[in-house]
Amino acid sequence: MDKRITEQPSHYDHLEQMSVEQITANINSENMSVPVAVDKALPAINRLIDAVEHKLRCGGRLFYVGCGTGGRLATLDTIEVQNTYGIDGRQIQAIFPGGIECLTQTRESREDDTDDSWTQLTARGVCQKDIVVGISASGTTPFVLAALRHARAEGITTGCIVNNPNSPIAAQADYRVEVLTGPEFVTGSTRMKAGTSQKLIFDIISTTVQIRLGRVEGNKMVNAKLINHKLIDRAVRIFMERNPQFTDYDEVRALIMKAGSVKNLELGILNFEF
Repeated sequence: MDKRITEQPSHYDHLEQMSVEQITANINSENMSVPVAVDKALPAINRLIDAVEHKLRCGGRLFYVGCGTGGRLATLDTIEVQNTYGIDGRQIQAIFPGGIECLTQTRESREDDTDDSWTQLTARGVCQKDIVVGISASGTTPFVLAALRHARAEGITTGCIVNNPNSPIAAQADYRVEVLTGPEFVTGSTRMKAGTSQKLIFDIISTTVQIRLGRVEGNKMVNAKLINHKLIDRAVRIFMERNPQFTDYDEVRALIMKAGSVKNLELGILNFEF
């Protein structure tokens, strides 16, 4: 059996003989260990966040490079962070085998492509102002490993999020995050605990960085994009809470739609634009 922790046999056997209640209880029990593993990795996560924040403050970008579950979760984060914090798609980007248009395809053989990741990065003008972070449960994915090797050769800062210790990908990372989630409930199915840990870490990184960059005030999403009724209503309520002199909901709604966000409206009022 492979020496990688994520490929070690499950702590459970004869899964097909378990009842529904046994399966779900055992999966949930395993999942409870994931936040514990993330907690142990927080010092490394914090160092990576500091590096990402510095790059973004200086006008650089964060590129996530990943395949399979990790790559799909990274792409999800790059999409959701835009609406939540009112940024465009340039600041945080994802590199996925064949391009993000291939997210719904199941041709996982593309993770063995050692040219595509760097080709995509160079097409986006990756440079020393940026940081490239590889995502790989195994820590060995060729698509990811090649990207980090090329980046380091070009003097570009690198990081990684992996679920095995002392991996080849970690060896190519200036900022390595190793989250040891252990064997999976279904042996080798790293979309489970390893994937869950990756999702938690993406949330931690993007939320912390955007707070640090001033995209949150108090505990409110004052820069969220107004893209649906729920978000518009939330923005109106946030604005009226922060500015109690405004009492007419419909008036605030009209103003906020014109301004584009809570923060824009507040700045506009301060500058006598509204």
